[in-house]
Amino acid sequence: MVDVAGVLKPDHAYPTLMNLLPAGLKGVALAALTAAIVASLAGKANSISTIFSLDIYKKYFNSQASEKKLVRIGKWCVVVCMIIAAFVAPALKSLDQAYQFIQEYVGFFSPGVLAIFLLGMFWKKTTPAAGLAGALLTVPIAAVLKFLPMWTEGAFPDYPFLDRMTIVFFIIVLIMVGISLAKPVSEEEAEIHKIEVDKSMFKVSSEFIVGSFIICGILVALYTVFW
Repeated sequence: MVDVAGVLKPDHAYPTLMNLLPAGLKGVALAALTAAIVASLAGKANSISTIFSLDIYKKYFNSQASEKKLVRIGKWCVVVCMIIAAFVAPALKSLDQAYQFIQEYVGFFSPGVLAIFLLGMFWKKTTPAAGLAGALLTVPIAAVLKFLPMWTEGAFPDYPFLDRMTIVFFIIVLIMVGISLAKPVSEEEAEIHKIEVDKSMFKVSSEFIVGSFIICGILVALYTVFW
């Protein structure tokens, strides 16, 4: 969207769409947005608690910790992280597009996560070493693509963050495929790490498919009109 001075303000797109809705639907849309924010916050808090308590605290600090203590440690971890977030949040007001900033730096991790998930689920030859390499190399590769234009004074192209995420994704996929083919695991080890996928979990009803197409059509129309 463009403000009165003619400056492009992408963050104004959602408020503009909200103003087009009648009073009743505007309240429903606001409630849906609030619910999405709360659900996202709850999911992230749960992930932070689980990762710290099980993968860090129990593994490196107290391997004999009881479940009750792990739950308590996880709760305190969430409290500390929320306090840190409360201090960091005011600094984001100086950003022109806070959400895009968050998306860009989340994009330092998400391409590797997606590559590991897809290859781990759908390519049987993927090895644990390949998954570890993908996890470790995602951030460095994304950081190089992000800052290389500045380091080379513009000699290297400055790609938009969505394009950088795509490039990083394919680089990680190539690295994982190369490692998996160069050092394949034995059949016994492959059987240990094998993931059983129940195809019935991916079956959806015809109503769900129709509703999904309708929602996608609405989104395409909105993006076409207001992009």
